[in-house]
Amino acid sequence: MSDLSNIAGTKVMVIDDSNTIRRSAEIFLVQAECRVVLAEDGFDALAKIADHQPDIIFCDILMPRLDGYQTCALIKKNAQFAATPVIMLSSRDGLFDRARGSMAGSDQYLTKPFTKDGLLAMVAAHAPRKAAA
Repeated sequence: MSDLSNIAGTKVMVIDDSNTIRRSAEIFLVQAECRVVLAEDGFDALAKIADHQPDIIFCDILMPRLDGYQTCALIKKNAQFAATPVIMLSSRDGLFDRARGSMAGSDQYLTKPFTKDGLLAMVAAHAPRKAAA
């Protein structure tokens, strides 16, 4: 298990069309003292990303209008956010889905339903390193 002490204050965006997934992720992240930005789909996320400047983005794959692969590719094409880690969320854990996520520029893949530990470990692995005081 990664050290979770470094994730407090990390700004995490969760993009998912499922209210249940968004709320569960929000509860887990808030308990770990992360700041959370929620988006219902790719368009909603793209509208919010510049204002909120998230440190890490979790992005569902199967969404209406703009799917997760398209959303991830658009985020990564923006020079301002190209280095922001994007973790794909999917209930499908196939090699094809993982490969397609990588091609779109995603940094990692988290299978749904995720656990609190799994979600926070992923945040810890990608959180910006805070300088030791």
